[in-house]
Amino acid sequence: MPEAMAVPKASSGGHYKGGAYVDRDKPAQIRFSNISAAKAVADAIRTSLGPKGMDKMLVELSKAQDIEAGDGTTSVVVIAGALLDACSKLLQKGIHPTIISESFQKAVDKGVEVLTAMSRPVELSDRETLLNSATTSLCSKVVSQYSSLLAPMSVDAVMRVIDPATATGVDLQDIKIIKKLGGTIDDCELVDGLVLTQRVANTGVTRVEKAKIGLIQFCLSPPKTDMDNQIVVSDYAQMDRVLREERAYILNLVKQIKKAGCNVLLIQKSILRDALSDLALHFLNKMKIMVVKEIEREDIEFICKTIGTKPIAHIDHFTAEMLGTAELAEEVSLDGSGKLVKITGCTSPGKTVSIVVRGSNKLVIEEAERSIHDALCVIRCLVKKRALIAGGGAPEIELAVRLAEYSRSLGGMEAYCVRAYADALEVIPSTLAENAGLNPISTVTELRNRHAHGDKMAGINVRKGGISNILEELVVQPLLVSISALTLATETVRSILKIDDVVNTR
Repeated sequence: MPEAMAVPKASSGGHYKGGAYVDRDKPAQIRFSNISAAKAVADAIRTSLGPKGMDKMLVELSKAQDIEAGDGTTSVVVIAGALLDACSKLLQKGIHPTIISESFQKAVDKGVEVLTAMSRPVELSDRETLLNSATTSLCSKVVSQYSSLLAPMSVDAVMRVIDPATATGVDLQDIKIIKKLGGTIDDCELVDGLVLTQRVANTGVTRVEKAKIGLIQFCLSPPKTDMDNQIVVSDYAQMDRVLREERAYILNLVKQIKKAGCNVLLIQKSILRDALSDLALHFLNKMKIMVVKEIEREDIEFICKTIGTKPIAHIDHFTAEMLGTAELAEEVSLDGSGKLVKITGCTSPGKTVSIVVRGSNKLVIEEAERSIHDALCVIRCLVKKRALIAGGGAPEIELAVRLAEYSRSLGGMEAYCVRAYADALEVIPSTLAENAGLNPISTVTELRNRHAHGDKMAGINVRKGGISNILEELVVQPLLVSISALTLATETVRSILKIDDVVNTR
C-alpha cells in the first residue's frame, strides 16, 4: 500500500496543513453564530421601540449610544439587528465579508449626508422647540404622563448651567439629581442652589438667613494617637485634667470657626474617628451654628462649585475668605417622608442646579431619574449640534429611499450590499407601526410612497394611528441622536463581521 494513502482524505469542509486539520467552514459558522446571538438580543428589544413599546432591556451598543447621545438607545440596537439580518443573507449568497463591510461604510457615509440635508437648524433661545424635543424623548418612558412637568424642568436645568451664546457642550455633572423616597412624581422640583439629603445634626438650628458656609475636612473630636496606645489614669485629678484638656481643645476649634463668621458648617465623612463629637456639637449649638455632617467625598466638588466655598483641611486655614455665602440655608420637611437641607440664593453661583426626584417607591424614582437623564441628554445633543430632525420613522424611511437610489449608481456587489442596507433601515418604521398596533406592511409601503414623492417629513403618527407630517405633530429629535445611532450600529455590525474565530478560554 503506497505511503501517500496513509493520510485519510479530508472532507470537503477542511484540509490538512502542516499536519494540523483546518476546518474551512468554521469562520462561516462563527460569523453566523455571532450574528444570530446579536439578532436575538435585537428582537428582544424591538418590542420596546416608541411610545407604545414594552419596557427596556439594553446592551453594550446602547451604552455607547447612551454616552454619545443619551437617547435612541433602543433604535440603535434594532438597527444593528436588522443590519445583521441583511449581513447573514448576503453571506449566504457567497458575498465576501470585506465587501459587505466596505459597502456598509459607503452607505453610512451617504446616510449621514442625507440626514444632515433633511435636518433643520435650531436656536437655543427657541424654548418651544427644546421642549418639543424633550417631550418626544419622554414619550416612550414609563413616566410619560408627567412629561409636561419633567420636560420644562430638564430644559431649564440645562439652560441654567450653560451660556447659550458660547456653549458647545453640557457637563451633566453640573446637574445633580437627588432621589428622595416619598410623595409622587408631581412633587419633583428644580432647585437653584444646593440640596443635601443629610439631616441637620443639631436640632436647635434648622434655619439660617445670610448663611456663611464652611466645608471642613478635619474632625471636631479629640485627637487620637497615631498608634493604638493605652493611657492609664491613676487618680481623679488626672482624669479631670484629661477631660478639661479635651473640652478646651474642642472649644478652641469651635471658637475659631465662629471667629471666621461661619454660621453653617458642612463636615465631610471621616473613617478614622468620629468627625463630630457630642461635645463639639453642644458647643456649636450654643453658638447657633447649623451643622450638617456625613458629607460624601464625591459631593465635595459639586458643593464647592455651587456655593463658592473651598474645602478646609486644617483649622488654621479656617478664614472668612474660605467660606461660601448664601441667602438662606434651611432644613425642609417633606410632608412626613423625611427632610432635606436646601441652600438657596448663593451669591457667587458656579452655574449648577439640583433636581429633587420624588416617587412612591424605588422603581418609580429610578425610572424618573433615567427619564430625566435622557431628556437632559437630548437638550445636550442640541447644544452640541444645533439641528433637529423629524422623528416617527421619517428619517429612516428617507434614508431607505435615498440609499436605494444611490445603490443604482454603484456597480457590482457594492450596489447589492447598499441596497440590502437600505432595506434593513425599514425595520424602525415597521417596528414603530407594529408596536402602535398598525399594519406594518401597508404603513411602510405608504411611507415609502410619500417619501419617493418628496414628502420628507412623512412619518408614523402613533397617537393618531396613521401617517402624517411628523414635524407638525411636534415629534422631533436631535440630529445627533439619529446620526450616532446609524454610525454606531454600522460600526458594531462591521466589527461582528470581522470575527471569524472564537477561542474558548478556560
